[in-house]
Amino acid sequence: MSNIVIIGSGPAGVSAALYAARAGVQTTVLTKGPGALDRAELIQNYYGFAEPITGAELERRGIEGAKAVGVEFVTTEAVGLTYTDKLTVETLAGDFPADAVILATGASRAAPRIPGLAGLEGHGVSYCATCDAFFYRGRDVAVLGSGEYALHEVQALLPVAHSVTLLTNGAPLTAQFPPEVAVRTEAVEAILGEERVTGVQLKDGGTLEVSGVFVALGVAGSTALARKLGAEVNGSRIVVDDHMQTSLPGLYAAGDCTAGCCRSPRPCTRVPWQAPKPPKPCGNDPDRKRTLCPAVQRPFIALLSSCSRIPLRCR
Repeated sequence: MSNIVIIGSGPAGVSAALYAARAGVQTTVLTKGPGALDRAELIQNYYGFAEPITGAELERRGIEGAKAVGVEFVTTEAVGLTYTDKLTVETLAGDFPADAVILATGASRAAPRIPGLAGLEGHGVSYCATCDAFFYRGRDVAVLGSGEYALHEVQALLPVAHSVTLLTNGAPLTAQFPPEVAVRTEAVEAILGEERVTGVQLKDGGTLEVSGVFVALGVAGSTALARKLGAEVNGSRIVVDDHMQTSLPGLYAAGDCTAGCCRSPRPCTRVPWQAPKPPKPCGNDPDRKRTLCPAVQRPFIALLSSCSRIPLRCR
């Protein structure tokens, strides 16, 4: 029997789980617990509810409805995503092989604005220790993070690297790290290097000489997991096609972690609702014809992308 693993139990993840289960696919949802919806005090004018409902209650009802059709929910944290003969989600509770995986953990938090972090990506800055550890065998490296996700990256690096230093960037430790890992709690001022990473500048004025910096902040969000397999991303969002599939077969994304309904490297921006205006040329139209933007032409796709309440406009 085919199976699918969904990472995230928000509206996008649970909705996908419902339809997958109803289609006869064995469906497992991996969740860390209540998400952003749980923090919504009241939701008004929601279809099917005459009275306002709390986000926590709406989330609970959605999950109960999914369980009623056979969806399995596992409370754990996803820390990795690999592919050998099939996709496998690595979690703190073990591995979950799947014929298909849907990433639905919501929008990723912005990476810290550390000079050199973005510019040296692929030149010493990495988001996947499992993928890149081999290239740093016998070298000194650092891991930027402080939790279970960072621990997972550290464990992948220890057998091959000469030394591994954990950079918490001022955040408290939330996981138990091996004693051979040096921990630096100072804020990170900059990633050093011209063509490749040569070190890290710390706020206390000290410099740590390393050949690589592995970013593992917070928990492994959808974009971080997609990066591990080389799926195309646009900043902090995952690029998908009209079927919500990423650039890798079998790997899908849904909800706020996607690049919106533009489905292209050009970003989308949320804008307040405005009264309709006459059609004007859309940037996606190479012939500059007077057509509406695809974001307007494809409202169903916009809905799947969690763009339902605030319109999206290409820019």
